[in-house]
Formats: sequence, C-alpha cells, structure tokens
Amino acid sequence: MKQLTLIRHAKSSWDNPGLDDFDRPLNARGMRDLPLMAARVKEMGLIPQRLLYSSATRTAVTARTLAQTLELDEGTCIAIPEMYEACWETLLNLLQGQPDHLDSIMLVGHNPGMADLGGYLSGQSLHHFPTSAVHQLMLNVLGWSELAESCGSTQIFDYPKLHT
Repeated sequence: MKQLTLIRHAKSSWDNPGLDDFDRPLNARGMRDLPLMAARVKEMGLIPQRLLYSSATRTAVTARTLAQTLELDEGTCIAIPEMYEACWETLLNLLQGQPDHLDSIMLVGHNPGMADLGGYLSGQSLHHFPTSAVHQLMLNVLGWSELAESCGSTQIFDYPKLHT
C-alpha cells in the first residue's frame, strides 16, 4: 500500500492584474489559512517521504510552509516545474516514475489537475477542491508504476471552510 496526499496551494492574490500567473503570491486569506492547514496536516500524521511541488510562487510558498511545519529535510522537497498547469495525466506520469522505496508522497499543486488526479485514483468525482484542500488517499498498489483508475480510496478530504 502507498499513501498519497494531494494539496492545492493556499488562496492566491489577483491584486496585480499585470503580474504573470506563475508569479502570483498568496493573498491575506491564503496567508491566514496556510499555517492552520499545515498544522492540521501535521496533526493528521501526513508526513511524506517526498514532497513534490509546482515551482509557481503560490505553490512554492505553500510547500515551504508545509515542509517547515512537518519538519521535513530539505532534500525531501523537490520543485517540479512541469507541475505548473499540469493535467492529471502529467501528474500521474510523475507519480508513476517515483521510486518504490517511497511509501508516502505529497503533491502540492494546482487545479484542475489535482482534483482530476484525485478523482481518477479514487474513482470519485471531486467537484469541489478548494484552495488549501488536503486529499489523502490510500493506494492499493505495491509500486508507483501500478497506479491506475480507482486504485485508491479517500481517507481524508479537508479544507479551511470546514473549520470556520
């Protein structure tokens, strides 16, 4: 069995319309929600052996906060430029290439790719995957290359508005 945690970046700012989408920072709500979400991830014991994240500003900030909160070694966290605007198939291929000695991986990325990947792996359509959402899956596979449709089951689906 493998464990996969999918996390959508915290809420980003649209205050500067001239700023490239890749460079958008977190807004005030994102900055408020992020440490609370990271603390819940730690309380749930979702400590990955590897954290892969999009190198866009909002996902990098989200991933760094998670890494600090979870006390992850620097080498555990890897920026993957291809995760920016990635479709679920690209994310699936990324996961399928991970070494099998890893039992738990966390992805920090963007929608719709994250929601679509979670839906594909769990066999359940995720119509709502808000910012700072955490989707934890148990995967009924021995190796990452075995990932396939409906091979997993949702263990946790959490997001900030559930706690307000």
